[in-house]
Amino acid sequence: MSDPSTDRSGPDRTRRRAAIVVVARAVLIATGLVTAYYLLPLDERGTAGVSALLACGSAAVLLMFWWEVRAIVRSPHPRLRAVEALAATLPLFLVLFACGYYLMDHFTPGSFSEPLTRTDALYFALTTFSTVGFGDITARSQAGRVLTMVQMAGGLLLVGVAARVLAGAVQVGLSRQRGRPSAQPDSRTDAGKRDPEAGP
Repeated sequence: MSDPSTDRSGPDRTRRRAAIVVVARAVLIATGLVTAYYLLPLDERGTAGVSALLACGSAAVLLMFWWEVRAIVRSPHPRLRAVEALAATLPLFLVLFACGYYLMDHFTPGSFSEPLTRTDALYFALTTFSTVGFGDITARSQAGRVLTMVQMAGGLLLVGVAARVLAGAVQVGLSRQRGRPSAQPDSRTDAGKRDPEAGP
C-alpha cells in the first residue's frame, strides 16, 4: 500500500481536471466571440456606430482584463487562470477591430484595397496583430490607417504590458497560496511542545 504522504495522485488529478476546464472554457469563449461577430447585425449601424463600437469595445477589453487579473490573484490555479485570461482577452481584442474594419469599409467604401467581408476583416485584424502583414489587404483611407495604427499600438500593449501584469498577478496568487493559514503549522499542536534547551 502506498504511503498517503507521498501519494500525489490526488493533487495531480485536480490539476489535470482544472487544466481541462480552463482549455474547454477558453475554447468556448473564443468560439462564442467569433460566432457573435458573424451573427451581430453590424450592417444596421451607421458611421457613428464605428466610434461607439470601438469605444465600448475598448472599455469591455479593459474591464475584462481587470476582472481576469483579480481572478488570477484569488484562483487556486493562477497559472491556468492566466492562460484563460489571455484566451478570453485576445479574441475579444481581435473581434473588436475586425468589427471596426468591417464597418468602416461597409459605410466608407474604398477605405481598404478591396471590399471586406467579415472573414476578410477578421483576417486583416489577425495579420495586423501578428505583424505578418501579407500586403494582400491594406488600409487606403486616412481613417483606415489610423484605425490600423491604433490596433498595432494596442497589440503591443497587450503583448508587452498586459503579459507583465498577468505574470505579476500569477506571482501574487502563488504567494497568497504559500501564505495560507492551512499551510502554516497548527499552533494548537505546537503549543505543548517546548524547546528542550529553553528551560521550564
